[in-house]
Amino acid sequence: MSNTVNYSSQIINKNQNTLWSRISIPWTVTVVYLLFVLILPIAALTTKSLTLGWGKFWEVASSPIAISAYNVTFLTSLAAGLINGVMGSLIAWVLVRYEFSFKKVVDAAVDLPFALPTSVAGLVLATVYSEKGLIGQLFVPFGIKIAFTIWGVFVAMLFISLPFVVRTLQPVLQELEDEAEEAAWSLGATEFQTFWRVIFPPLIPPILTGVALGFSRAVGEFGSVVLVSSNIPFKDLIAPVLVFQRLEEYDYEGATVIGAVLLLFSLILLLIINLLQQWGRRYATE
Repeated sequence: MSNTVNYSSQIINKNQNTLWSRISIPWTVTVVYLLFVLILPIAALTTKSLTLGWGKFWEVASSPIAISAYNVTFLTSLAAGLINGVMGSLIAWVLVRYEFSFKKVVDAAVDLPFALPTSVAGLVLATVYSEKGLIGQLFVPFGIKIAFTIWGVFVAMLFISLPFVVRTLQPVLQELEDEAEEAAWSLGATEFQTFWRVIFPPLIPPILTGVALGFSRAVGEFGSVVLVSSNIPFKDLIAPVLVFQRLEEYDYEGATVIGAVLLLFSLILLLIINLLQQWGRRYATE
């Protein structure tokens, strides 16, 4: 009987020790940090939007200006993500498969949108793509104006979303085994057949993940777009800038509702990205 009691006491002590090891200083610091930096702000925005009532929320969220801002935001972000899906893949391929002068400079320049303040990026783009700018003046004879139009928004989103595709795809290209390509060539496959049937399939998950990451980043862009577009409703106004305009007008309810819509969309994108990453890991292990 005493042995049974002692054994039970050991189990209880072991469980207590396990629980205490989980509630350690690193665990506590992590939870507190995430609570104040991530969870509480999101919860506050969600709670504030819910207090307005469904009728008021829907009225603000579906207003003509808001719908126009959503359309501009999502369409330009999607277009930028898809184009960077192609061009980013090409850049990653060149950086991995080719040797050329200034390769390290080009490789470092890909990360420039990460390091450059978004306001500086917007200033640079507005200067270069204006009617008298280095690039913008080339389009003037064709009647195309880039800066301070929806095209300026598109260019800004191209700029800030490019690194996501390149940096997502680059490690996968580096890990591809040359033996698979050599085996395909030895069996009589052409270069195109080797690329299409051997190289390209493993690249699909990282390409889709990079496009989704770039798309989600472009949806939330503010600093560069606010300087390179005219920010006029029904023209080139995007949703993040609309939130800022509502705050300037002391319309906190409107800013909260539009922010909540963007938050919901961001969570959906996050779920999609996680699913794509899981698919990519599962594909890599097969």
